[in-house]
Parts: sequence; structure tokens; C-alpha cells
Amino acid sequence: MKFLAIEHEYPGLIGEDFQPHLKAEAARVWELYQAGIIREMYFCPERSAAVLMLECAGAEEAQAVLDTLPLMQLGFISFELLALVPYSGFDRLFAAVH
Repeated sequence: MKFLAIEHEYPGLIGEDFQPHLKAEAARVWELYQAGIIREMYFCPERSAAVLMLECAGAEEAQAVLDTLPLMQLGFISFELLALVPYSGFDRLFAAVH
């Protein structure tokens, strides 16, 4: 199952708070990418937020994966987690009319 994870930073933190931990964060994201769990990763500059596409069995697994990120473990960030399913809107175009 695919999940979209949108990062949110907790208020009151500044760039210097994150700096000592960014290499470890990148290394963990790389491990998860190599394992096929993180399928895509992006950065939204307007929000200063990471956006990840994950492939997991379910929401609990996806959250458990995100919980392994160093910045999550430090309590610096959280993720909004959205389950994605295939778009079914084309059924309206191609479904047989009864």
C-alpha cells in the first residue's frame, strides 16, 4: 500500500537545532530507500518540509518506519500520513450504463 508522508516541524526549533542530526537523518532515509520502503522523496521549499512516498503493508507499519528517523526520535518533526489508493474516477467514464 502507498502512503504519502508530509513532514511538520515542531514550533520553536531553528536550523541550528537540526544541523548536528541531518547526516544521520539522510543516512536513515537512504537505508529505507535502498530497502524499497521509501519509494520517492521530495522537499517542499515553501513549507521547509520533506514529502515522502512509502510502500508499506499498512498505516501502522508506515508510522513505525517513520518513527525510526532520527529527527522523529528527537521529537523535532512529525508526519501527516495519508493512505493512497488507485483513482477510481475513470469508472464514471468507462462503466457500462444500465
